Amino acid sequence: MELNSYKTVHANVKTVTKNWVIIDAKDQILGRLSSNVAVMLRGKNKTNYTPHVDCGDNVIIINCEKVKLTGKKWNMKEYVRYTGYPGGQRFSTPTLMMKKKPEFMIEHAVRMMLPKTKLGAEIFRNLHVYAGTEHPHAAQKPKEVKFS
Repeated sequence: MELNSYKTVHANVKTVTKNWVIIDAKDQILGRLSSNVAVMLRGKNKTNYTPHVDCGDNVIIINCEKVKLTGKKWNMKEYVRYTGYPGGQRFSTPTLMMKKKPEFMIEHAVRMMLPKTKLGAEIFRNLHVYAGTEHPHAAQKPKEVKFS
């Protein structure tokens, strides 16, 4: 028996293979979609997952304006931001955010599921969200992924 056959394989920048995948968000529930996307961005669905390396795929999400929320979340959920000034706390609901910027809801949900470090910011750059069915990444030949 060879002693070197049981070595653990760690991914690094040179050995990582990054694929392009496309996901249709039409009639998908926001939280379930976001958690699956976060796993794909992080690379946890791959066999050579390494926590300190960006080994995930590049993910394209289309039709983000057709995503669903369950229950009364369209009016009860709140997005909070702060301008930096006294009394500058601003509140918004998903209904208003969908009219203003439909990509924000998916981007925000996925960003909160990634690490809050430099690696997390680097991984988040691999996410591309679009409101319609058109996207400028046809040259990368993305593979379509469907979640059950």
